[in-house]
Amino acid sequence: MLRSLPLLFLGLFFATDALAARAKDVGRFFGVRENTLTGPGLVVGLRRTGDSSRNLATLRSLVSRLQGQGLSLGIDDVTSRNAAMVMVRATLPPDYRPGDRVDVTVASTADASSLEGGILVWTPMFDQGNQLVAVAEGPLIVGGFAADAAGNAIRKNSPTAGIVPGGALIERENHRAVDYASLEAIDFVLDKPDFATSDALATAVNEAFGSEIAAPLTASTVRIQIPEELRGRFPTFASRVEAVEVELDAPARVVISERTGTVVMGGNVQISPVAVAHGGLTVQVRRVNQLSQPAPLSLGTTASVSNSQIEAEEKEGQLVLVEGAQIGDLVAALNTMGVKPRDLVVILQAIREAGALQAEIVAL
Repeated sequence: MLRSLPLLFLGLFFATDALAARAKDVGRFFGVRENTLTGPGLVVGLRRTGDSSRNLATLRSLVSRLQGQGLSLGIDDVTSRNAAMVMVRATLPPDYRPGDRVDVTVASTADASSLEGGILVWTPMFDQGNQLVAVAEGPLIVGGFAADAAGNAIRKNSPTAGIVPGGALIERENHRAVDYASLEAIDFVLDKPDFATSDALATAVNEAFGSEIAAPLTASTVRIQIPEELRGRFPTFASRVEAVEVELDAPARVVISERTGTVVMGGNVQISPVAVAHGGLTVQVRRVNQLSQPAPLSLGTTASVSNSQIEAEEKEGQLVLVEGAQIGDLVAALNTMGVKPRDLVVILQAIREAGALQAEIVAL
């Protein structure tokens, strides 16, 4: 039986005026950024759900750790499946200081079936310059589980990844941090480059400070001069800039997810009058298996016979006129036609090619 997902339209209806947002929600100051730390680690304390003996790297790492504690062991002396090699990752805030703690994410790198109940042993973590910045350790929290017995298995979510809350301890200063006290100007970078938004942000900052201190450099960058009275007081200056409201000029875009049957349209999507006809041909093939039984005493054998049935159904096309420049007109018309998600992408692309839909179509 052929089935299709229901069509769900999520229309984002904005007013005709541009949407206003705070500067801190659409961009950031250049140089004020997060940093990523990574490092290979070892998780112990598993209940025979760790890496198998085929993963010699895990055994070597475990033996090396034990040898570092004064034990004299060789790789042949360890056969436990209670340990697993993992990759550890942490994201540092822009202004971290030694002694701060951040969460770390732990993920298996070999064939461990679960990290549930494991403990991350002391793990050095490095930045992009291969400088040791933090060390991580602690018990894992895993949001899933896996179990198997006698050929039966059950699994929920991903038991081979987890987090250690506050597991990374910062040991080194951020030498790449911005020297806020000596700044005379700084760039504000938009998350989504747009010339109109860049110009609007500069105008809004100038109005908020009452002087011409901001100017757009590119579609993504606005150069802002720090006023004399606020130099050396960058947090105060930054908080005032981030609180400025700017009118966004986002591009017209239609986002389609065929898998879920979801369509999201921005409020600035323009639609010209257009006529749409939609129809479809459905072909269904069914195979029915039957047994052919020979007559008694005929020396024949029972045989399996496969019979195929083919059905074709063609739906009548409907011609619908979509008038006006409102998103609701298009949504109502497509719903009236009973458009399915699989046909929706083609229909919208055809409308756009006809010049009636002034928007970019993005398929997920």
